[in-house]
Amino acid sequence: MAEETNEVPILSRLRAPEGAVQKKTRFGRGRASGHGKTCGRGQKGQKARQPGRIHKRHFDGGQMPLVQKLPKVGFNNIFAKVVAEVNVRDLDRFDAGSTVDLEALVAAGLIQGRFDVVKLLGNGELDRKLTVQVHRYSKSAKAKIEAAGGTAQVLGEGRVEGGPASE
Repeated sequence: MAEETNEVPILSRLRAPEGAVQKKTRFGRGRASGHGKTCGRGQKGQKARQPGRIHKRHFDGGQMPLVQKLPKVGFNNIFAKVVAEVNVRDLDRFDAGSTVDLEALVAAGLIQGRFDVVKLLGNGELDRKLTVQVHRYSKSAKAKIEAAGGTAQVLGEGRVEGGPASE
């Protein structure tokens, strides 16, 4: 019976396998340690010094890095709003008299990913009466919706997650 209890794993008896735990190498602890004086860094030079500054991604051996040599072109506005565009011709998949809002557009697969604003553009024709609720309209899109007997309602702006697509 005593043998059976020893085979049962008990937390107080758990140990790492033999050879799995090794002592950390302690550098700079005298010549007898094998890692004294220069601590395995060799003598002098940039790699021997601290911090050394050679571990940058663009480090090019001391010469001017290519990234810094190339001309800088353009501008990336970090405050720009991400606009998801939908055309009037895409609204034909909705039934007459229905309300087309952000959830309906995402469910239909017309908009995906992250966006701040949805804008309806005027490409194509609309032959049914719809209530459309998006953030922005082009003049021609608004005219086509109203000509078909529908209404165009403006929503407030804010970041929206739309469907499975990534950024």
